[in-house]
Formats: sequence, structure tokens, C-alpha cells
Amino acid sequence: MPLVWDNHGCLPLRPDGEFLPELYRYKRAGVDVVSVNVTFDMMAPGHGVEMARFFSEWIETRLDIYVAKTLSDLTAPDNADRLGVVFDIEGARAVEHDLAVLDEYARLGVRTISAAYNLPNRVGGGCLDTDEGLTALGREFVRRTEKAGMVVCCSHTGYKTSRDIIEMSTNPVVFSHSNPLGMWDHPRNIPDELIRLCAQSGGVVGINGVDIFLGPNGGPVDTLVEHVKYVADLVGVEHVGIALDYSFDSTELEEFFVASREMFPSDAYGDTLDYVEPEAMPAIADELGRSGFRRQEIDSVMGLNWLRVAEQVWA
Repeated sequence: MPLVWDNHGCLPLRPDGEFLPELYRYKRAGVDVVSVNVTFDMMAPGHGVEMARFFSEWIETRLDIYVAKTLSDLTAPDNADRLGVVFDIEGARAVEHDLAVLDEYARLGVRTISAAYNLPNRVGGGCLDTDEGLTALGREFVRRTEKAGMVVCCSHTGYKTSRDIIEMSTNPVVFSHSNPLGMWDHPRNIPDELIRLCAQSGGVVGINGVDIFLGPNGGPVDTLVEHVKYVADLVGVEHVGIALDYSFDSTELEEFFVASREMFPSDAYGDTLDYVEPEAMPAIADELGRSGFRRQEIDSVMGLNWLRVAEQVWA
């Protein structure tokens, strides 16, 4: 397989390093590139810079993992057998106080940032609350994000804000880890209209492996592949990828739930989550084949679609 890319995973958002060795689970599962979160809208504005630096310092002491900041990093012969780690941000509160911080995040290896995380912020609306669309600051956010060579993401973002972002964007826009509403009715999932608009922009919808967004059909890998097939049938296989959204520290996540039930309402999130784990990546590829995807199509879903977006957007 030419490239395996999981476009979203969640390490603990604290600088203690306890779970960082868990990155090797991706490498053992045959993953070549993984994007991990460095902050989201619950955290203080400077938190993402702190976490990106901390993660980078740990990774730089390892011989078989590297931070992928440029396209040349992804294709360098010296990195052929190493795990590439890129960073992402969930929600614009990390930058809404000063959009110039986007440039610093880009230098640190943050390649994707979303507009909102479930609730509204100064940029736009979240998917679990009032959504009045992209604000004036939000339009500047999109322009500055594109200029910084970062991918704009609409996961966790309100439907109207997402439409506004895609309409004004000059680059592909992604839903980095969102599942189709047509497969399972959950407010975090996205309707066909947004999937089509994402595809029209040249973007990719990353199917996640979280139980509440997949629904109860069959086994978790089987159901995840059904979501992949739904998007592929709707807009083409070139617009769907994998982004498991695996959380390594369930205790930290449950603490976030308790700290902000407004952001994580019980009727949408419950109390605990189950996930498709990184070790399932080979099984996902196998199930895609059993479901009728050809070899080239499997390669696209498992990583090449994310690489295409990177080639178009990364500075």
C-alpha cells in the first residue's frame, strides 16, 4: 500500500508525555502519517503552542518518528520507514485573539484547523448550538489559514458556517473526522449537501471510528466501511478517507465531559465512548476490498486522498 494516513487522533492535552509512546501503535499498524490534536476550544489560547512544542520535542528524540511539516518531509527517502506526525487544532479559539498565531502554528507542524468545536466562537457556529454563519473575523480566519498553508476543516462546525467556509475558500476544504448523517442520525454527523460541497471544493471527508457517530449496524470496522462506501457512492472515492478520532486517554476525555456538559451534552455524547483502534487499519483495508473497492480505490481511501489535499494546500 503506497501510503496509509489516519487524519485525526487524540493524545492527552497535557505536557507529561505519559501516552506519547502510544504513537508506536500507529507505526506497528502500518500507518505512515497520523495527524494528532494539540488543542481544542475548551483550552486557553496559548495551550496549543505549548502542546505542539512539547510533542515535537519528544518526537525529535526518536529515530523512527518525525514531525512532518512540509511535503518534502513526507517524501524524503530517510523518512520512508518512519512514522510522520502532523498536528491539528479543533476550533479557532486558539487563534481568534490574534490570527497571526496561525503562522507560528504552521511552523510548528499544525497543518489543519477547524472553525469551531460544537459551540459558537468568534469565527462561526458550532454543530451543537446556534449557527449564524461565518463572521467577519471568520472570513479573515479562512483567508489567513489558507495563506499560512493550512487546511481549513469543518468537523464540529455548524452547517451554515461550513457552507460559508466552502463558498469562500480557494483551497479544498475538509471534514477531517466526520461521518455522514445519511448513515446515522447524530448532530455531529454531516448531511449530503455538505458532503457534496466538500467534494466540489476538492476536499475529503474523513470517516471516524467513534461508536456514537457510526451507529449500531454490525461490527465497528464493518460499519465504518459502510460509512466510507456511502460517501464514495455519493461523491466519488477520491473524496473520502480515514480519520479514526481515537482517544488514548479515556479518563481525560470523561473529565472534559464533566467540565463542560454544554460542549458535550449527555444526549449527544453520553458518558463514555468506544472507538475503532489504530490496530484496525489493516482490517479496514481488507474490508474495503471485500466490499468491492478496487486496489487503487483502497489506496486512495487509506491515504492518497489526504496526500492530494496536502499537495494542494500545504505551503
